Amino acid sequence: MFNKFEDYVSHPTHKHKLGIYSDGNDDYVSVLQEYFHKDSLCYGQKVKSKNGVKIIPAIRRKVFGNPSHDDIDTNTNESFNSILRERLSRLVRKSKDHSKTKFQLNNALFLFQFYWNFMHEIDKKVTPAMIERQAAKIWTWGNFLHAKLTFA
Repeated sequence: MFNKFEDYVSHPTHKHKLGIYSDGNDDYVSVLQEYFHKDSLCYGQKVKSKNGVKIIPAIRRKVFGNPSHDDIDTNTNESFNSILRERLSRLVRKSKDHSKTKFQLNNALFLFQFYWNFMHEIDKKVTPAMIERQAAKIWTWGNFLHAKLTFA
């Protein structure tokens, strides 16, 4: 996943830091350092926990850099994970629609990513790809299925 991520994001520097926010999983700390120098990151974690049934207020902590305390939030990530589980049944536990190979799962994810970025309108006939200036129009399934592929 981070290999693809690195292809699309310009490399951060100590002046132009990359902001990343996650849950309290400490594995992210070591993985991020494999791909980015910690001086070029603003990384914070939002740690949620329960005491039995009672939910304890989340703790926000700075890990690398100096992210704003208010920016450390995982709602966008959790929302997108929910959308993936809702729309890609192969990501749901106990689903009949499972992927038998990693190749099939990757293809399903790439197809969904293309749909989400190039076809899904988020606001006033604009897609995420149009906002990022990666597309000039909203794609249709017809455009996608009849697009000519070029190889470098």
